[in-house]
Amino acid sequence: MRSYQRFAYVSLAVLAVGLGGCQGYVKKADFDAAIGELRANQQKQQQEIDSLTQQMQQHFAQYDAKIAELNGRIRVDTVSHFAFNDATLRDQDKPLLDDFAKIMSKNYPQAVITVEGFTDPAGGAAFNRRLGRKRADAVRDYLVNNGGMSADQIRTVSYGKEADRQVLKGKSGDAGEPNRRVSLVVDFAGAQTQAPATSQSPAAPQG
Repeated sequence: MRSYQRFAYVSLAVLAVGLGGCQGYVKKADFDAAIGELRANQQKQQQEIDSLTQQMQQHFAQYDAKIAELNGRIRVDTVSHFAFNDATLRDQDKPLLDDFAKIMSKNYPQAVITVEGFTDPAGGAAFNRRLGRKRADAVRDYLVNNGGMSADQIRTVSYGKEADRQVLKGKSGDAGEPNRRVSLVVDFAGAQTQAPATSQSPAAPQG
């Protein structure tokens, strides 16, 4: 069930109590109006998510990043990889982050983003949680300091070396680079400030 659907049902329950008041019942017209408003909000939020997903798929086609919509959220996986036991953002990963920041700042300034940090399985769990956090923080700081995004709209979380989050289970060292990564999740898109640009064929990468 989508997160905004859960919110809608909770809101509906609260609304029903409010409309009922001391009478102990809700008028059908009021109830139907409330249902209609909640459904309209759900549809609007879904349209915003769909529009943002389409824009990202068009803009990020040249990058090695998978974009998926899941439970009312958009996951951009994977935006950055890291050297072993390191949290330094690589230059080759910055163009995608630049494009991400442009899309969000220009069209979705109210969006809420989670930056997820991961490690390979080498080392202890506590160490890897800290390392994953440093990697997520590095990406967040870049989006804020270089991409112009607001720090208030971006949070970071570390999954460290959690087995069910590893791209290549049990791989570390050179073979484990896919596990040493950061992903971006759009938890909430918010209202779009302007209509998306007309779809065009992506321009050839410039040297």
